[in-house]
Amino acid sequence: MSDQTVTDIEKMSFEQALRELETIVRQLEGGEVELEKSIEIYERGAKLKSHCEARLKAAELKIEQIVQGPDGKPTTESASFE
Repeated sequence: MSDQTVTDIEKMSFEQALRELETIVRQLEGGEVELEKSIEIYERGAKLKSHCEARLKAAELKIEQIVQGPDGKPTTESASFE
């Protein structure tokens, strides 16, 4: 894939990338795509997946949860989703 293609993906919102990834999955599952095209869109799908994972991780780091501190007062700490 070209540098321009990667740049295009990096500019996508999470929702845009996810929609395109879902379209690629449907195309590949349908089995109607020629081999060379399948390889090309699979590679783009892998890049889209990585982009979505990075966007989710960035969002996770921004989210804070409010907890009750040892003194009973509310405080914030990074959210843990594990």
